[in-house]
Amino acid sequence: MLLTACASSNQDKVATAATTPLSDLNVVRADIPEVLRSAAAAPYALPADASCAGLAAAIKSLDEVLGPDLDAPATAGNPGLLDRGEDAATGALQRTAEGVIPFRGWVRKLSGAERYARHVSAAITAGGVRRGFLRGMASAKACPAAPAAAASTAKAG
Repeated sequence: MLLTACASSNQDKVATAATTPLSDLNVVRADIPEVLRSAAAAPYALPADASCAGLAAAIKSLDEVLGPDLDAPATAGNPGLLDRGEDAATGALQRTAEGVIPFRGWVRKLSGAERYARHVSAAITAGGVRRGFLRGMASAKACPAAPAAAASTAKAG
């Protein structure tokens, strides 16, 4: 399985919930994309291409894996607050699937799934930190903002 952006389809979310018991047994694992592994290794490393175009490309590659940043305006792929009710429903399905395995916490510890989940979570966090660092570099260089970010800035102002 490959980590994908938060904008996954509902079918993907249901499939993920259904495979939760397999993840708990460490049979199914989410592969960590290279861009997140690099971010985890060195979140504040200066990019090889620090030009505005290079920074935009690096930010875009992180956006593709992590999904839109927090300040991105609501779109079809990044729903607003009201549309996030579906996520709550799939979360309930996820929790139900998690209940299939008795003593789930111990099973996850013994199978190594808990350790791997922490590794995945750390990579996602490092990706967010890296994206913020790169956005800060782009802002300091007065690079033109991406169209979505420019629209949200204009809307806020």
